[in-house]
Amino acid sequence: METVKEAVHGCKFADETTSDVRVCFKRADEQPEWFPCHSSVLSGSSKYFADLLGQGDIPSSIEVECPRAEYGSYVKVLKLLYLPSESILESFGSVKSAVGVLRASTTLRCEHITRLCIEYLESASWDEKEEEEILEAARSLGSEGVPLLARLQAPSTDTVKNVFVSAMRFATSLESPFPPFLGDLTTSAQEQIDFMLHEGDDPALVTMDEDVRSVVREGLTKLLSTLRAGLDLLASEFDELPEQAEQRIMRSLVDIDWMATVLTKIEMMNEFVSGWSEISCLVISVVQDKKYSSGLWAVKAKLIEVTGKALDAVGYGSVIIPSTSRVHLLKTWIPYIRTTKHLLDGKTEDEAFPQMDADFCQNIESAMVSMVLALPSSDQSDILSEWMMNADQFRYPDLTEAFEMWCYRSKTAIRRLKGGGLNKARNPTISL
Repeated sequence: METVKEAVHGCKFADETTSDVRVCFKRADEQPEWFPCHSSVLSGSSKYFADLLGQGDIPSSIEVECPRAEYGSYVKVLKLLYLPSESILESFGSVKSAVGVLRASTTLRCEHITRLCIEYLESASWDEKEEEEILEAARSLGSEGVPLLARLQAPSTDTVKNVFVSAMRFATSLESPFPPFLGDLTTSAQEQIDFMLHEGDDPALVTMDEDVRSVVREGLTKLLSTLRAGLDLLASEFDELPEQAEQRIMRSLVDIDWMATVLTKIEMMNEFVSGWSEISCLVISVVQDKKYSSGLWAVKAKLIEVTGKALDAVGYGSVIIPSTSRVHLLKTWIPYIRTTKHLLDGKTEDEAFPQMDADFCQNIESAMVSMVLALPSSDQSDILSEWMMNADQFRYPDLTEAFEMWCYRSKTAIRRLKGGGLNKARNPTISL
């Protein structure tokens, strides 16, 4: 744009031989720069200049107040007055340039250039900073700025719901199994679901209703069935391609772990605990097969991580399930967690083996203690007896607190029984 170009008006910008008016954009403490122009071009394309030039005799010069930071944009608008529409659109080059021209053309009331700026910006991609600048500029345009505001309008509840449901179906492969090369897209869908559910400074985008809960429930079922299918095929696949077989199971566990996080946010962890409890025996029977005694370490560690979320939800009261289900969870997973952690702890110097986070392990241990203490006394005694039989070999989990509390409660219960305390309370249906 630095060179003089032929205009549709038959005039050239800065052509001193034919110009009849000079324009200067005033900047504080700056030497004025005068641009030779043509009154016919200025008044025909700018209502601002038309008003100044239509007041009798044509002035030989016009001074326009201009913000220092926008000087370049004002000069560019002056040059654009001499160009045809297609050349104007090509001249913008960037969103930043178009926004600057939009501000200047709005001030100078160059409606044609303003419309072309809007047309360019409406079709361009914006970054976050540019979006704020465009939003500010669009608000001053009135109805003309509507096209710019269209993409910034808050979506309706139904629109958000439809997008969330579609993302959930994609993230959990509900429609059909996706080929491996779509793994990154699945991860992206999961990340955006997390963002839509996040409640920080801004409210969560999605409103939970039965339709949304239903598709989430379907997604969990699909992920668990995918894991089950992978475990069924593991033996044959492991013989041929052990790394690929392990990656398949690991991918399923990562997806299930992600789903557990989602369910925590929307208060549906009861669905996860129920589903995970149901599949637990199959999972353990497969990974503890002698065939994998020296392998699948990443999978074995991930299983503890996923199970930890179920134990945490039950142990701290987020999910309420019958005592029989709690006993099943503990008796199924305590031996596995105890043995696996012991083996991993013995490989701390081998970088090929995953290591358990100390805080995470402490949290699981605390959840186990809470679960044991909430069981009927007879179930507590079964679990504690089995734990003490192995305590000399395995130091984790440490159920000492639960054992001490069981001893105290047992002695108290016997004292009550001998003293007839419960009978005095007129509760003959309960005996300890």
